[in-house]
Amino acid sequence: QVQLVESGGGLVQAGGSLRLSCAASGRIFDVSNMRWYRRAPGKQRELVATITSGGNTNYADSVKGRFTISRDNPKNTVTLQMNSLKPEDTAVYYCNADIRSTDKFNRAYWGQGTQVTVSS
Repeated sequence: QVQLVESGGGLVQAGGSLRLSCAASGRIFDVSNMRWYRRAPGKQRELVATITSGGNTNYADSVKGRFTISRDNPKNTVTLQMNSLKPEDTAVYYCNADIRSTDKFNRAYWGQGTQVTVSS
């Protein structure tokens, strides 16, 4: 079994910062792309940031310059540093990763989600 566990959400004032972390564990052979998504109330799920195993990153226009995604390959963790937070960043944030398990099956896994609330 493989699982992703997130941590680090919470309540912050506009202009503040939060750091989200996600750790993959279990019968992992390797991890390729890792991502953060978010779903705001009444809105569709949005891809926030992606990082490849080689460290290449991509961001949604709405978070460029404010959010930074990073990863620690040996620990199978991914982090989202969120600065200059805005009320419109309020959402449930989900970690997602493409993982090949030890039985060599490759699939996408999801974390349980962590709430981020930015007050104005």
